[in-house]
Amino acid sequence: MFKHILIPTDGSLLSDAALDRGLSLARDCGARVTVVAVTEPFAVLSAEARKIGVSQADHEREVKAAAAGHLAQAARKAAAIGVPCETIEVKNEHPHRGIIETATERQCDLIAMASHARRGITALVLNSETVSVMTHSAIPLLVYR
Repeated sequence: MFKHILIPTDGSLLSDAALDRGLSLARDCGARVTVVAVTEPFAVLSAEARKIGVSQADHEREVKAAAAGHLAQAARKAAAIGVPCETIEVKNEHPHRGIIETATERQCDLIAMASHARRGITALVLNSETVSVMTHSAIPLLVYR
């Protein structure tokens, strides 16, 4: 069935649940996984430096530390159930692009990720990364809710 599954994680409860399910699927299929944490670069919303609440260096440090923690947890979970796992942090302004590019570069044959399951006007206003991956990826997508 599947040989290499990409599992994006952001450390949220839904993402953790999708990680657990994706790892179980990989174990059952005899697949390996790549777990990716896509971090967004520092963005300045003000032209005046005094209005910026956090420095670029602080932002980079915090984001990298959070991603490293999420990826370490994923690697521990994979090891505990015997699933070969590689982890990677990717920086991209658009997380869905980072996910798709990583899946393509790593030759994954499935992306397994969480959905926040927004409906109605909220779904229209707050387009999810899952919808963006589904719209732009040629790689099959398994969505966990």
